[in-house]
Amino acid sequence: MTKIAVVGAGQAGLLAAHALHDAGYSVTLYSDKTPEDFLERSRPTGTAGRFNMSIEWERELGLAHWDEEADFADGVFLTLAFEPRVPVLTLLGRLSGDFCAIDVRLQSASWMRELAEKGAQVEIEEVTVERLDEITGENDLTIVATGKGEIQRLFPVDGDRTTYQTPQRQLGMVNVTGIPIEIPYAPHILPIKFNAYPPFGEAFWVPWFSKDHKHCWSLVFEGKEGGPIDKFRDVSSVDEAWTAAKGVIEELMPWDYEWLRDAEPVDENAWQRGAFAPTVRKPVASLPSGRNALALGDAAQTLDPIGGQGANNGNKMAKNLVECILERGDGPFDPEWMQSTFDRFWDRHRHIEMWNNTLLEPMPESGMKFQQAAYGASGRADDTSP
Repeated sequence: MTKIAVVGAGQAGLLAAHALHDAGYSVTLYSDKTPEDFLERSRPTGTAGRFNMSIEWERELGLAHWDEEADFADGVFLTLAFEPRVPVLTLLGRLSGDFCAIDVRLQSASWMRELAEKGAQVEIEEVTVERLDEITGENDLTIVATGKGEIQRLFPVDGDRTTYQTPQRQLGMVNVTGIPIEIPYAPHILPIKFNAYPPFGEAFWVPWFSKDHKHCWSLVFEGKEGGPIDKFRDVSSVDEAWTAAKGVIEELMPWDYEWLRDAEPVDENAWQRGAFAPTVRKPVASLPSGRNALALGDAAQTLDPIGGQGANNGNKMAKNLVECILERGDGPFDPEWMQSTFDRFWDRHRHIEMWNNTLLEPMPESGMKFQQAAYGASGRADDTSP
C-alpha cells in the first residue's frame, strides 16, 4: 500500500489526509498540536472563509459538519470612504453560491479525531528538518502543509510568481460575539461588511462560527503602514486587540461603531496580529538526504487576507493534489511530478493571486467609475437593468 505522510493539521493538510485515506492510501498525519491544544490553547490562524467550490469538496468528504449551525453570508456590503467618518458611496454585491467561515480550531480538532477514528495514524510531534528527512524515507510521498518555521524555508521563493517582497498591510483580527448576526442597515441580506479607505487600508466584518458553537463576527483590519488602521502592532492580548479595534471603528466608521460597541471577544485566544509578504514558493523541497517533500497550502502560497482567499485557495490546492495523486497510479512521486502538480493548480487558479493582489493596489480610475456606475444596483449577478 502506498504510504503518504502529511505534516501539518491545518485545513488543507487535513482535507488532503482524509481524501487520501478514503481513497485507500496509508496516511500518517503529523501535528504539533493535539485536538485539545487546538480547542483550548491556540489562536485561530485567520478567519478562514471559503466559497462554494471549496465548501462543496468538504461536503463530498463528509466533513461539513456545521452546515446547519453556521451562518452563511449572502454577499458583500461595501462602504467606500477617503477620509474618516465620511462615506462616499455604498454598494451591495450578492454571492451566487455559498460562503461561510468556521473556526479553524474547531475544524482541526474535529477532523483530526475523525481521521484517527477512520484508522489513519496521527502523530503528535514538532517536526524538525531532520525529522522531516526521516519521514520522507519512511513514506512514498511526504506533503508539507505547514507554513511556518524552518520547514517552510526549505521551499525557495518563486521570484517569477511572487509580486511583493515586503508586507503590504499591517494586520489585526479580533472575533467577537454578543450582538446579532445581522447588519442594521442591510436587513434583507447577511453580508460580509467591507469598509474600504484607499488612503488608509481596509476593515472587514465576517460572520464567523466559533469553536464553542457561538455565532460571531470576525473583525479583520488591514492597515497601511503608519495610518489610522495600523493600530495592532503592539497588542498582546484579546482585550488589547478589542480596545484597538473599537478605537479604529469609532474614529473611522461610526456607522458600524453603534452596533458593534456592545460586543465582546468570544474567547481569550480569538485574536491575531502581524504582517507578511504575499509569497509563492517553489513546491519541491530538497532534504539533506537528497529526498524531496511537496508543499501544500501556506507552505506553497501565502495570500494577504484582503481578498478572503487563503483557506479557499488551500482547499482548491489540496483537491488538485489529491486528483494528481490518484491519476499518478503506481508512478513515482518524483520532483518532476511534484512541480507539474503545482503547475496544474497554478494554471487553474493563478487568477486568485492576481485578484487578491489587485485589491492591495491603488484603485485605478476605471475601478472607481465601475463602482460609481454600480451605485443603486440590486447587487444581483443577473441584474441587467441600466
